[in-house]
Amino acid sequence: MMKLPNPRMQKYFIGLTASLTLLACAGDPLESGLDPFAPMVFKEGVTKMPLNPPNKNSLQPFYVSQATIFKFAIDTDSILIGNDGITRYTVILTSPNGSTQVQYEGIRCDSFQWRLYGTFENGSWRENPLSSWKNIQDNVPNRYQAALAQGALCNFTSQEKDIKNILQSLNPNGFTGQTKPTNSFGVIN
Repeated sequence: MMKLPNPRMQKYFIGLTASLTLLACAGDPLESGLDPFAPMVFKEGVTKMPLNPPNKNSLQPFYVSQATIFKFAIDTDSILIGNDGITRYTVILTSPNGSTQVQYEGIRCDSFQWRLYGTFENGSWRENPLSSWKNIQDNVPNRYQAALAQGALCNFTSQEKDIKNILQSLNPNGFTGQTKPTNSFGVIN
């Protein structure tokens, strides 16, 4: 080791060594907090309620499960593939007595969650002020969010980015929703 002649020079050399060491660490992503491999923090974009009711000409029925007594359809004109990782859509639920519920929702493929943004009631959209992300249930009879996520809107844990692929997946002759191919009434083709 090199011996410096005076204490002032020693202090200068130690300071220079420490500064160079810190400078070398500044470019290290793990030290700077800019790790490119770190998980991204989810930040939801602004969601605007639809301006119009569902388009009856673009409703696509889809199969959910043999255990459900409801019928389900998605307005294909309403599907919005967001840059924030959320696919938003309008879904129509029809009960056995013919009453309908129209909802505007979103699905996150990365976390397998859904959110109810609002409902269409008495000719206008009403925002859901208590809206929050909920886990998608895939083991209940009315598992329509799971059917949409698994059958059309997601590629495993990634958002499907191509609307053509989504529309093709929603085709009743090919839509599976992770079950056997069927039509929207639960009849095996």
